[in-house]
Amino acid sequence: MAELERTSEKSKKPKNMSAEIVGTSLFHHILNRRMILSAREEMKSLLHRLIFVGKISPELADKRDLAEYWEEMFQNVQRYYQGEGITGLLLIYPSYVIHILESSCDVLYSVIRDLKDMQKQGNRALILEPRILVVSHDIPTRLFYHWSYKVLNLTARWLGDISSNEPVERIVNDCLALLLKLGKHLQSSPKNSRVVPDSLIDKVPELIVPQDTIKHLLDRNELLTPEKFLQAYDSPLNIVMDSERVWPSPVHIAPV
Repeated sequence: MAELERTSEKSKKPKNMSAEIVGTSLFHHILNRRMILSAREEMKSLLHRLIFVGKISPELADKRDLAEYWEEMFQNVQRYYQGEGITGLLLIYPSYVIHILESSCDVLYSVIRDLKDMQKQGNRALILEPRILVVSHDIPTRLFYHWSYKVLNLTARWLGDISSNEPVERIVNDCLALLLKLGKHLQSSPKNSRVVPDSLIDKVPELIVPQDTIKHLLDRNELLTPEKFLQAYDSPLNIVMDSERVWPSPVHIAPV
């Protein structure tokens, strides 16, 4: 009996030691952390930014209807994605718009899908011919404290001399630089206001992207429409797995 008890203790000891050693590993530390924070809560900490441009429908009588439309849409989206804060800026020109949005990936792609569906309405759509300027993933901080809009009354002017041979990447980068500087400037605006005060815009007219530049961007086929952007996003990646590689080769390989 004594030998059986000693044998039983020896068989238990390695198991306890193994569990103790493995339980203190970095892998188990991360695993325990994931048990506390669900995968969805971890994804909520990721922040993304979407910037798109578009043409305002000529049938739109009051341009403030655009702000009301997106405000209502954001309320509906946030009912589905609870806790997903939406910040950004909507600049409404006489004929065009620039919209900057900061939120989760699910919210931003809901906006892009809505833009795609809106084009099916033809001339009744509020925004025509939208183009995606950029989608920035995993940005460190928000540029805006809340979502707001501004109706601009500006004369047409160019952002430098733009020719048809100008690389679209350079034009987009110049516009993004102005928008980021404008967002930094607007951080001094009231946090509870949905409308950007005129005084803040009047101080920095040089930070407003010219309307003619937006028109030029909409004419460039290099910028993706919401439909083409979603096609690329929803299409599966054609990845060749190692298991798909066979030897010998099915075709003759000519010697070098």
